[in-house]
Amino acid sequence: MTPRLLIIGGTDEARRLAAAVHGRIDVISSLAGRVNDPRLPVGEVRIGGFGGPDGLVAWLRETGVTVVVDASHPFAARMTGSAVAAAERTGVPLLVLRRPGWTAGTGDDWRWTATLAEAAERLPGIGSRAFLTTGRRSLSAFAHLDEVWFLARSVDTPEPPFPRQMEVLLSRGPYTLEGELALLRGHRVDVVVTKDSGGAMTSAKLAAARELGLPVVVVRRPPAPPGIRTASTVGEAVTWLDDILTR
Repeated sequence: MTPRLLIIGGTDEARRLAAAVHGRIDVISSLAGRVNDPRLPVGEVRIGGFGGPDGLVAWLRETGVTVVVDASHPFAARMTGSAVAAAERTGVPLLVLRRPGWTAGTGDDWRWTATLAEAAERLPGIGSRAFLTTGRRSLSAFAHLDEVWFLARSVDTPEPPFPRQMEVLLSRGPYTLEGELALLRGHRVDVVVTKDSGGAMTSAKLAAARELGLPVVVVRRPPAPPGIRTASTVGEAVTWLDDILTR
């Protein structure tokens, strides 16, 4: 029987993993459905949630999936928690694929926070014109900050509540250093706010902030679940899959 792989996706790593194993493994990629017109991976795709751990357990048993790779966004803690719980209950092998977070370098002025709420609390003391790149569903954390002007970038239109002083920029990466420099200068941004998502597609804003001497408020990502096998690259995930499927 051909092995069946569920990739919990929506990320660039998930798409590249699906492409790497398509044709020799029966691949099903699952997307949360929160982005309009998402970039689709090769192979079969399902869109929408599973209904928590119970729903995922039932779905895994119904479809006969034999292995799962959670390659969801580094901040999708709820989805990862459901994957861990479902794997434990079904005995299906699970790998969590997470790209490394960003690392500050020489010239960077990063202000780390544990949560979005903490980032919002500290922001008025750091700057008054913020470039906000924490995702459209997170703007409510900053909605009470009337003294700060925001340039909020997201793939789709943000959901209220959101800050009173806000301009929305609908855009999808990857971004370039030249483009980010022009954006920050053109809007007179004096602070950048981001999650530690990692990856190269959106890292140009960090290089632009460094070049302009701007502080960056960075929200730490949730820790990886304890006791679960993890990989930081698609190549590591493919090696793990090869090992699991040849046992």
